[in-house]
Amino acid sequence: MAIITISRELAALGDETAHELANQLNYRFVDKTALEERIKSYGVPGHKILKFDEKKPSFLASLSQDRDNYVHFLKSAILAEAAEGNAILIGRGAGLILKDVPGVFSLFLAAPPEIRLERVKSYFHCDDKRAHHIIEQSDKDRDGFHRYFFDAVWKEPGNYHLVLNTGYLHPALCAGIVGLMLDKIVTEETETQNTLRIKELLLAQQIIHHIRFEREVPIHFLEASVSDGRIFLYGVANAQSLIEAAISSARELAPDASIQSEIQVVQDYSVMP
Repeated sequence: MAIITISRELAALGDETAHELANQLNYRFVDKTALEERIKSYGVPGHKILKFDEKKPSFLASLSQDRDNYVHFLKSAILAEAAEGNAILIGRGAGLILKDVPGVFSLFLAAPPEIRLERVKSYFHCDDKRAHHIIEQSDKDRDGFHRYFFDAVWKEPGNYHLVLNTGYLHPALCAGIVGLMLDKIVTEETETQNTLRIKELLLAQQIIHHIRFEREVPIHFLEASVSDGRIFLYGVANAQSLIEAAISSARELAPDASIQSEIQVVQDYSVMP
């Protein structure tokens, strides 16, 4: 089992390359629509997805609980798709959410400015000025999204296993190159590690969801990590009783695990609704 994540510039043939990969490798292509539907299945309204989707939130939006909820459900959706195996995930910080997970291959697609310009003019039936504006806004949004939600530089080559220039490489050739690299990188041992690590990451998200949304225990900035049968909880609470409730809730999903709390007690702490 392997996961391919694709980050791309606008007009760098991201969807086209993903489709070629899906065809050549017989993988599932989880596009924007599929991921949005997965997030909506958790009860998140579409307008709240659009408010944060691949863009830096406004100042007021960045202070709201909706921001944290969006990140939680985005991670949950990506991990749920990854858990089904052999998937291609495009955009939405998937490569960073799955960073350092064995069996995950991160690809970045770029193209020269002049080629992007001509493609955007064709896509949107617009002139040079409008095309420049669309490209600049898209780059700004995607860079802001990665910096704000993941503290990462979107176009930094070091964040990816491979960077390809689709100004000169056809999507089918890009897919072939990725396929050759996967054959060298993904082994049976890697696939086993991939399955285990994604299972741990998904359990961590399920624990967060259970505590915050099902048991409604008000732990601010709640995070969880799972490794080798041990669970760690992080965040801020107003009282020790809330920490105990969080631990009890986590134990309902993982009764045999060792659970340790690193949640800090800060009385009268609150966040903007």
